[in-house]
Amino acid sequence: MYDMDLIARTETVNSLLARYGVKFGIYKNNEFKEQLFPFDSIPRIIEADEWDYLEKGLKQRVVALNLFLKDIYSEKKIVKDGVIPEDFIFASSGYMPECEGVMPIKGIYSHISGIDLVQGKDKQWYILEDNLRVPSGASYPTIARELCRKASPKTFENIKLEDNRNYAELLKRTMDNVNVGGINVVFTPGRYNAAYFEHSYLAEKTGAQLVSSNNLKVVDDKLYYITFDGKLERVGAIYRRISDEYLDPMNFNPESLIGIPHLYDVFKKGNVGLINAPGNGVADDKGIYYFVPKMIKYYLNEEPILQNAPTYLPFYEEDMKYTLENFDNLVLKDVAEAGGYGVVFGNKMTAEEKATFIELMKKEPRRFIAQEVIDFLDIDILDEGQMVPRKADLRAFVLMADEPLVWKSGLTRFSRNPDSFIVNSSQGGGFKDTWVLSR
Repeated sequence: MYDMDLIARTETVNSLLARYGVKFGIYKNNEFKEQLFPFDSIPRIIEADEWDYLEKGLKQRVVALNLFLKDIYSEKKIVKDGVIPEDFIFASSGYMPECEGVMPIKGIYSHISGIDLVQGKDKQWYILEDNLRVPSGASYPTIARELCRKASPKTFENIKLEDNRNYAELLKRTMDNVNVGGINVVFTPGRYNAAYFEHSYLAEKTGAQLVSSNNLKVVDDKLYYITFDGKLERVGAIYRRISDEYLDPMNFNPESLIGIPHLYDVFKKGNVGLINAPGNGVADDKGIYYFVPKMIKYYLNEEPILQNAPTYLPFYEEDMKYTLENFDNLVLKDVAEAGGYGVVFGNKMTAEEKATFIELMKKEPRRFIAQEVIDFLDIDILDEGQMVPRKADLRAFVLMADEPLVWKSGLTRFSRNPDSFIVNSSQGGGFKDTWVLSR
């Protein structure tokens, strides 16, 4: 179903992406570098029936994760009932005691969830990771679709395809849902953030103000935007693209220079909608991931529709034994790392590296998970004019207002290395548009 006219215009689309400044930034060796995010014009295509299945499973998962966050910062029933060990929760780097007893507006914690999936060669979809803090990436397929339509309009004339250009509309609806009266703002740490392009793009497309900490101030337990002429304009909802610990130096990390003093106090009083809520990191901890199927059964009394990759916790004696016995067949992940970092394959390590890793894992078992290696389904990409198969994942976006809504698209990331399973942009990967076919 590939359209050769669109494929022939790959360089045109990448040139347009470069002109629009579609980049991401990475810090390496204490140096910030911006680079283009390579786009491949061969789309990932998902049939309507298959999408319906994914959509149902994604909604189920995000609802359960929101219920978990609500529970864990209040009654902790799931801990009291022995489903998740108490010390496993409180040892999570994403757990924030400051969030105890604080209920976000309308009880919504994760307004925007980025759920990473892969499709195995058995054609089954597996959840690899839940991103509930500041998931990024929706802007890339959105603008790519726009530019593909400009470069090859005839490609889209006859195909029955869901239009993914409504992401900004869905995001605005999500912000409006928790807006307590005032303007919407997108809070960025600044242009040296890896996803700064996305911050500015989404602010423009939603009609929100793009702001940093020096544009905002708290007065009388309310948050205000400082206009160019020094006037104060009330902020009703803030879509933050900054990590929890840096949000508010008065409540979290006192050394933060990019946060807003007393922002969390305003949030606690219900005087601003904060998207996503602080403290969500406890739910997207790679160790907590192991328990999500149990959450679905516990909170919803349903069987999980989408499966986790088979996962083991060295925290448990039985799982540690399995991990050590099957080390060469597993992928090991540091629960505190992201972006493809902290991921090692047992069969790629030297004897010395294995011994060092195992010693560390035995010393800090809570820090790691082990997973069976899912043999991803290869999808075609263009490499120097030739179609070649490469590993790819899919980040699906679920937006939560009164009900969860799954955006009918997603960010497909692929490895440009034929021997690599790591697809992250920070590791040199590229991206594709994701076509969801309509009926």
